[in-house]
Amino acid sequence: MLRRLLLMIIPTVFLSGCFYPTAERAENRIAPLDQLNMVQTAVDQYQKDNGGLLPLKDRDQTYDQYVKHPVDFEKLQPRYLSELPGSSFEKGGIYQYVLMDVEHDPTVKLVDLRTAEVLKDLRIRLNIQDRTLPLGEKVGPNVYRIAYKKYGLDEYPTVTSPYSGETLPVYINGGNEFIVDYTQDLGRVIKEKNLKPEAGEDIRPILYEDSPVLPAYSVPYTVNEKNEPVFKSNVLHNKK
Repeated sequence: MLRRLLLMIIPTVFLSGCFYPTAERAENRIAPLDQLNMVQTAVDQYQKDNGGLLPLKDRDQTYDQYVKHPVDFEKLQPRYLSELPGSSFEKGGIYQYVLMDVEHDPTVKLVDLRTAEVLKDLRIRLNIQDRTLPLGEKVGPNVYRIAYKKYGLDEYPTVTSPYSGETLPVYINGGNEFIVDYTQDLGRVIKEKNLKPEAGEDIRPILYEDSPVLPAYSVPYTVNEKNEPVFKSNVLHNKK
């Protein structure tokens, strides 16, 4: 199988509102390339030994594509993995290990759970259950700013980008699902690499071509006539 060796320096800026006792561990401050390769090797061998089956946790099809296929480490231990990667959630780390492209080339990627924790905390603070929330300014197809002052929040909700360390705004759709806005990260990559994506295509994969971290809790983006990233659709099921 074709594998890309991906190098990344994970920003050491942590998100306010997150509480991970192990956030200062070395495994969470360095690029977990060796851990990714270890898990990838285990997944490949498991698939080979089990007639093409993958070591995945069961999830229904309503999950967002970036969190739909978490690696089931219980199926890999102890035969294929002698120990869990230190950066994994199961080991007290900040990442959930997931698989992408499961049909053609199952590839191990990461979801930054610090972002998920911020969104979870925000959901609790806004007391989101089955009620419909008042929406703020519309910024895209079924994408709205959060009317944060109505909920007693002092500042607009944000998360820290796993790619740049910059602050990213959090939006919401009509279904009370939070959306992380990766517009500035996408725009930076397009400019730095001088990319010319086709209008209509989902451009989010450019964010993880050179990084193992996925743009979870987002909606598809494309480019406009100025080659600028814009929201493409309102499809999102950002369950954790």
